Amino acid sequence: MNAMVNNGIKVEVAGENALIVYFGEKTDPRVSAQVQQAVTILESELSGKLIDMVPSYASLLVIYDMLATDHLEVRSIIRKVVNQLDEATSGEGNLVTLPAYYGTDAGPDLEALAQRAELSVEEVIKLHSEMEYRVYAIGFAPGFAYLGEVDERIAAPRLSTPRLKVPRGAIAIADRQTAVYPAVSPGGWNLIGLCPTRMFDPQAEPTMPVQVGDRIKFNPISREEFFALGGELGEIQ
Repeated sequence: MNAMVNNGIKVEVAGENALIVYFGEKTDPRVSAQVQQAVTILESELSGKLIDMVPSYASLLVIYDMLATDHLEVRSIIRKVVNQLDEATSGEGNLVTLPAYYGTDAGPDLEALAQRAELSVEEVIKLHSEMEYRVYAIGFAPGFAYLGEVDERIAAPRLSTPRLKVPRGAIAIADRQTAVYPAVSPGGWNLIGLCPTRMFDPQAEPTMPVQVGDRIKFNPISREEFFALGGELGEIQ
């Protein structure tokens, strides 16, 4: 059963113990802010009845304990929460600055991306680091934050053949999104630099330096600063 809740926000059944809330049809700072605001309120409202919540660009998956509640009660709580959301919120979120070492030894796709855009490498770095990005979602791996949106002049399609190995900390672009790889993994995004900050550390509290709704700025640093902050070049295959 699907239902319109308020101002175009919809709730749909997503499993025997899950509902998904759709806040909009496109990425938008206001929508992202509403998603994060709903997460905060629902954590309190559902309390011990909640198993997990998975926020994304414009939706929120709510997974609940069937032994403690049911679809009807959770839907009713969601309706109440949605009516509390502040449409006028600017969704400022926390501003997180990430150090970024841009260079051909750190970003093997930097020059090719610049040539495709008919820009210099310095111009690409400037455009990427001057923008303030929104954390729209986290996944496919813990700490992999999807950030948007990059300046359209440096937007670039995914690689036709993904790499087998991308180093931890790789700063990358795919279409109008950018991200920092939190761990060594395969990947098909365009690599333009490296970030020494750990995007996921299971031993830390919190385990991730960013969350959905936060704002991200990249601060260019030198090669020496990168290594001083504990950065490693890593192997690319």
